[in-house]
Amino acid sequence: MSSGLSARTEPMHFQCIVVQLTNTLQEAFQIPQASGFMTRIRDEAEAAKEVKQERPVMVVLGNPPYSAVSSNTDPWIVNLVRDYYQVDGKPLGERNPKGLLDDYVKFIRFAQHRISETGYGVVAFITNHGYLDNPTFRGMRQNLMQTFDEIYILDLHGNAKKSATSPDGSTDQNVFDIQQGVAISFFIKHKNSEKKFASIYHADLFGLREIQMNQELVGGKYHWLNEASFNSTHWQILNLSNDFYLFNQHDNEFSFEYKDCWKITDLMPENSTGIKTHRDHFAFDLDFDILQARIKKFRDLSFSDAEIKQKYLIKDTRDWDINTSRKSLANDKGWEKYFSKCLYRPFDLREYYHHDDVVELTKKNVMQHLESDNLGLITSRQQSQFGEWKLSWITQNFIECCSISNKTKEANYLFPLYLYPTDNPTLFEPPPTSAPGGRRPNLDEKFTQEIAQKLNLEFIPDGKGDQTQTFGPEDIFNYIYAVFHSSTYRKRYAEFLKIDFPRVPLTSQTQLFWQLANIGDQLVQIHLMKIQLDEIVGFPIEGDNLIEKITYTEPTEKQNGRVYINKTQYIDNVPSEIYNFYIGGYQVCNKWLKDRKDREFTDDDFEHYSQIVSILKRTIKLMKSIDKIIENYGNFPIQ
Repeated sequence: MSSGLSARTEPMHFQCIVVQLTNTLQEAFQIPQASGFMTRIRDEAEAAKEVKQERPVMVVLGNPPYSAVSSNTDPWIVNLVRDYYQVDGKPLGERNPKGLLDDYVKFIRFAQHRISETGYGVVAFITNHGYLDNPTFRGMRQNLMQTFDEIYILDLHGNAKKSATSPDGSTDQNVFDIQQGVAISFFIKHKNSEKKFASIYHADLFGLREIQMNQELVGGKYHWLNEASFNSTHWQILNLSNDFYLFNQHDNEFSFEYKDCWKITDLMPENSTGIKTHRDHFAFDLDFDILQARIKKFRDLSFSDAEIKQKYLIKDTRDWDINTSRKSLANDKGWEKYFSKCLYRPFDLREYYHHDDVVELTKKNVMQHLESDNLGLITSRQQSQFGEWKLSWITQNFIECCSISNKTKEANYLFPLYLYPTDNPTLFEPPPTSAPGGRRPNLDEKFTQEIAQKLNLEFIPDGKGDQTQTFGPEDIFNYIYAVFHSSTYRKRYAEFLKIDFPRVPLTSQTQLFWQLANIGDQLVQIHLMKIQLDEIVGFPIEGDNLIEKITYTEPTEKQNGRVYINKTQYIDNVPSEIYNFYIGGYQVCNKWLKDRKDREFTDDDFEHYSQIVSILKRTIKLMKSIDKIIENYGNFPIQ
């Protein structure tokens, strides 16, 4: 034969591939009855039942759906996923682990289960890449490592939800037309392997989706994926810590010193996420009279449920029924006492109705402590957006769940400084009778003992110390607030701040403690707008004052930076570093105006906005002072 292949005389045997349609996430025997056209689908599922029940599965591959609100609620797969709800033999302790019930997680768990039953095999999926480093998924990662021998992760990035960029700052695009970043994962289990923990290999792919020249694909992610192979990929083996079992590259250079610090959730144990109304447009308003009128009408049963739903664009949910809620509120004779204020966004304190018949998650167990004189630290468990960590703020009021961070990103947590007596007392010892309202500090006793020993000062359980022999809860709070506003701290521990709550380094240098506490106190006062600062901005152009499209022009030699509220009117003398200053996920000078679009920019608004600009200017200056002070005492790690 001219091909050079030897002729074969034995009969040729062909094996056909059979494709059967079935619900992967349903157990084999759970096939429902059907009629009409649906009988064809049922017959396919019946044919697939043998594979599910009896045949070994060595390869599972595909691109499973990503759906955080999964409709695949079959108890069989849900119970399998429950294996991911523990780590190191202990419960995860997550307040809201719903991400583990995403469809793609269930498909990974299904594939893992089938390969485990066979005893060997390969899983190859392209999925949401969130499970690689999300803290809630650490039990999942550990469980996968205990099943497989080798795990290879090619992170394709492209997460628009995180405003992702390439390491060099250039554009990073998704390989699909979706916002969620994705990864290709290979899970390999060898036959008769006795390996107890998988080796994890990782590679990154950043950049544009495609780069063309003369209508030919010459670069980008598509070109790389088309040209590369498994063997040609430069895999890097990960050195895993047993805290989070991360499946991506992580800088552990400062791991030891950072882990030696106090995690804020251990230091201030009473905390919760912010309020989640599920109907912000109804429970919040910029105008008290409008909100009050709205609630009055809601509880007025002469109006039908349909009228209320249509007028206020609200609807029933799984946990909230409008008819039941309206009747309940109509019978509450003390309904007026629930009007309050809530920090909705940075410097944006809104009128708010704090009632269970209107708000689905009031978080009263923690929010009740903000009904009296108090301070609350706001931070988050992780940072999803790129750039320097900025998730630290202050409040004396309730907070909305995303008060300093975009709703599509991380939830905000509130840490009250003081706890007031409630119907459900905690395990803390009763406070001294001198404490206002019988309050006690929300500070772990071991923590206060440790810092008192380091500083050689006596801890008093309320207020501030005398800075010579005593220190108090507010001094600790101010010290923490200053540390969290250190740019050096934020950069040095950036990798850790991305994945967990921030930690607080303690110092044994008393003067360093007091200098930071004093600056922290200044930050607290100006961020709460307790101090009137000199105005630096102007509003020079007459007009209708209507807030329309917000634009910014950079300062030049001839003019200052300007924030335009419409085509002709602008707020003058707003420096670019102030306009571009972020608190959490919000560019404050833009966000505050944007949330008032189509409203009149009043004199009160101008006074408030001018204070925001002055406060941010002072904040930038104080943040630099914090770094300078820490540097004078030896820099990080703080001793």
